[in-house]
Amino acid sequence: MISREQALHFADEWVAAWNAHDLDAVLAHYTEDFEMSSPFIQQMGISPDGRLKGKANVRNYWEKAMVNYPDLHFDLHEVLSCMNTVIIYYTSVKGKKAAEFFVFNEEGKVFQAMGHYN
Repeated sequence: MISREQALHFADEWVAAWNAHDLDAVLAHYTEDFEMSSPFIQQMGISPDGRLKGKANVRNYWEKAMVNYPDLHFDLHEVLSCMNTVIIYYTSVKGKKAAEFFVFNEEGKVFQAMGHYN
C-alpha cells in the first residue's frame, strides 16, 4: 500500500528527475520489465500500439523524446493516490496537461505506467 507521504515523495522525485533530464533517476522508480503506454510512443513511430515493455525499450523512447523536446520541463499540479496506484497531474511538453497513472509492486517500484494528455 502506498501512503499519501510516499505518493507525494514519489511525485516530487519523478518530476525533479525529469526536469533535470536525468533518465537514470527517472528509471530508478521502475521495475526492469515495466510496461509503459502513451500516445507519444505511437506518434513518434516507436510502437504502433503505443506500448513498450522493459527499461531498455522505454529508455530508448525517452532518450528520443528528450532530443525532440530539449526544453522539457514539467510543472506538478496534483498527486492522487489509492492503495498501490498514483496519478500525477502536471503540465507536460508544449503546455499539454498530463495525467500519468502508475501501478506499484510490493517493493514500491512502478511496473505499469500510462500517460494521458489533452
